[in-house]
Amino acid sequence: MKATRAPIPFGRRLPPTGPASKLEDWQQANPVWITNALRHARALPATGWTVVDASRAIGRKPRRYRLAGKDYVVWRSSAGLLVARDVCPHLGASLASGKLSGDAIVCPWHGLRLGPSGHGAWKPLPVYDDGVLLWAALDPQAQRLDHPVLHPRPERCFAAVIRKEARCDPADILANRLDPWHGVHYHPHSFGRLRVMQQDEDAIVVRVVYRVVGRYGVEVDARFHCSDPETIVMTILRGEGEGSVVETHAAPVDIGRTAVVEATLATSDRRGFWIAVGLLGRILHPLVRRAAFRLWRDDAAYAERLYSLRQGEV
Repeated sequence: MKATRAPIPFGRRLPPTGPASKLEDWQQANPVWITNALRHARALPATGWTVVDASRAIGRKPRRYRLAGKDYVVWRSSAGLLVARDVCPHLGASLASGKLSGDAIVCPWHGLRLGPSGHGAWKPLPVYDDGVLLWAALDPQAQRLDHPVLHPRPERCFAAVIRKEARCDPADILANRLDPWHGVHYHPHSFGRLRVMQQDEDAIVVRVVYRVVGRYGVEVDARFHCSDPETIVMTILRGEGEGSVVETHAAPVDIGRTAVVEATLATSDRRGFWIAVGLLGRILHPLVRRAAFRLWRDDAAYAERLYSLRQGEV
């Protein structure tokens, strides 16, 4: 009950805006606008790149990822991150069960070494490490851009990434983020007040109070827009953390299954923020990730509900 009480903003004051709409949120949440904005996003040119996970999540132990209906093995070599099909070209063993020897994976069945140079038709895929996220070109023969479309990020930032799978399509992830009206009702633990300030064909700007402790929170103006058919970006335009970015990427896993890879890139012009990051970075990182997971615990259910409705399961 306490979490639903009116919030108390602190920090930077934002300029006043015109009178708020007298309509209830269920009346303001326009399904037609959401559908059209989603259609606009899905019509953006494909980049040929798929986000895999946080760069820092990949270490010297091979990991299996399922993307676009196929299994891939990912590992870190001395030259950088590598992604390849998780199928040994000899007899089909899962390479994610193997061990590294130098930069090569040793097949757990018969000891075949498979490294950056490949073996016959088996070769690592083109990859792009942007310093925060790992991307892969899953179809190396398909036309693609030189690198993924990257929204401008703060020059100096504190970065934290989560990855969570949900039973839905990538479009359902974008649809969730294109509906800010549900925020206060669905996430009262995180949002104290939300007001839509501007709607364009492909973007929406909201003024929102992010709860920090109990009723106390910071008020910001945030813009949501899609930078490619599987990515929606939130940018703080005004208020505490101006210039901070949250990138939400929807990577297809299988039919009816999608991985949400969300990167929080926080910045501030306050000296105290960077002192806290320097002193408490190891504590802040799991706290930021936990807050993001908490939001996506709710929003994954939202996206899965959309998918179930579309499949006629409800």
